Amino acid sequence: MIDLSDKKLELNYPCSWEYKLVVLETCNIKKCVKEVIYEREYSINPSKTSAKGKFKSYNLKLLVHNDDDRTELFRLLGEHEEIKMVL
Repeated sequence: MIDLSDKKLELNYPCSWEYKLVVLETCNIKKCVKEVIYEREYSINPSKTSAKGKFKSYNLKLLVHNDDDRTELFRLLGEHEEIKMVL
């Protein structure tokens, strides 16, 4: 087994980054995303729906400017009350 725990992700910023968001099927995903990223340009596309249809996932793609920006967006999206999971 390969241990990558001591490796750091190296990215050239700014770069395009994609988050996967999991929400309840009743969630207005565009409204939720706007509440977190405000006026930044982004694209959001549906990904999958759970077997029973209760959850939906979306791919959110946007430009991140540095590592702090990327991790802060991850944190803010994860703290949104309607977003159940961020990957």
